[in-house]
Amino acid sequence: MRIADDLRIQIESGQRQPGDALPTLHQLAEQWACSTTSARTAIDLLKKQGLITGGRGKAPVVRIPPRQVVRTSKRHQEEKDVVLQTEEIRSRRGLAEDDMDVELDELEFTADYQTVPAGEKLAEAFDIDPSDELLQRIYEHSDPRTERLEAWSISWIPMKLIESNPAIADPANAAWPGGTLHQLYTVGIEVIEVIDDVTASMPSTVDVERWHLPDGVPMIWCRRTSVDTEGRVVEVTDAQYPADRTVLNFHTPLKPWSSEK
Repeated sequence: MRIADDLRIQIESGQRQPGDALPTLHQLAEQWACSTTSARTAIDLLKKQGLITGGRGKAPVVRIPPRQVVRTSKRHQEEKDVVLQTEEIRSRRGLAEDDMDVELDELEFTADYQTVPAGEKLAEAFDIDPSDELLQRIYEHSDPRTERLEAWSISWIPMKLIESNPAIADPANAAWPGGTLHQLYTVGIEVIEVIDDVTASMPSTVDVERWHLPDGVPMIWCRRTSVDTEGRVVEVTDAQYPADRTVLNFHTPLKPWSSEK
């Protein structure tokens, strides 16, 4: 604990910069008059804290911070504003790419569409019968160079709401100009409220591999619930974000005080 704390202070104070190599196990053991087992345990603690990387034959180094993506609640209004624009404007850039600040052709995009029964939990969220069908869509953006997952989400929409426009349920139209809000607009639905519920959990072994996560980094889960002008829940989306690469920015406009006292 003392060894790990000493190295942590050096890293956090800037004495050791991102990319700097740490002392070897033998050097730490000599410096602290301890066994290499104690030194190795200290290094493992720092890895679990997400401060260093290395292992499997590689010398440990101070972790280089990844590029962070700001995911702001302002995006909901921005997405809605685009709905009434021309298709040319709507198709220029996707919201996911705006979030990650990359060009469309820099990421590999995949979409998986299925029709599934709501089940108990989603039926409660939508206030529908568990046997009612939902359009389930899983979206992934990955870096083709590293195969690292950059964005992942799963969403559900009641099939009854979109049956008048079958194109919405066609996976060939996954890259829909204007996104889901425009899709809902084509069937006469206007979203008036978006609710974001944020939680966190430690990643599974599959998450660690797909996101290329270092030790000690949790995952952020965000459930977005979209409500229309009739008070109906029209879409539920679960998105997953690595905590070390994500800044959640919540922008909450407040109504002004009434001029009447």
